[in-house]
Amino acid sequence: MNRLASPAQLRASLIRWSLFIVPAVMLLGFLSGQVGGSADSPWFQALEKPAIFPPPATFGIVWSILYFMMGLALALVCAAWGSSVRVWAILVFLVQFALNLAWSPIFFGMHDIRLALVILILLDAALLVTVLLFFKVRAWAGVLLLPYLAWVLFATVLNWQFLELNPHAEYIRDSGAVQRMEL
Repeated sequence: MNRLASPAQLRASLIRWSLFIVPAVMLLGFLSGQVGGSADSPWFQALEKPAIFPPPATFGIVWSILYFMMGLALALVCAAWGSSVRVWAILVFLVQFALNLAWSPIFFGMHDIRLALVILILLDAALLVTVLLFFKVRAWAGVLLLPYLAWVLFATVLNWQFLELNPHAEYIRDSGAVQRMEL
């Protein structure tokens, strides 16, 4: 026998990793959003929105799909026992995931658009390294992260536009009073 594991054993390993990792990634993403606050907050409603700001319902749908894909990509890497860069890929994934989870509490909870932008720039860099390492471990794992990379890059531009339009957003009171005027 010249193999360490049969194809059936490899599939079973991937399934076990997926059954644990995918729900964990999705749950942590959901909890980060809940802890951080939401787009329904009076503070966020008072902000001037960029022209490229999508409908609010888009975010829940997109992030649910992306967290599922992230979890599946990580499971593929975790199940790739023979790869020499597997451990590094997992560690860099955890770093970028921590940055991802930190963004919502910083932006919505702390109302710190500047720090949130710094977090996103760091996330962009860490995610790019993650994608490259995932491609080295398993090509499909890297492919699964490409939509996430595109969305995070879009989020970085969006965050930057929020900062440009609302340079003093941290001083907006969270009183619930929002004045809107249409011409």
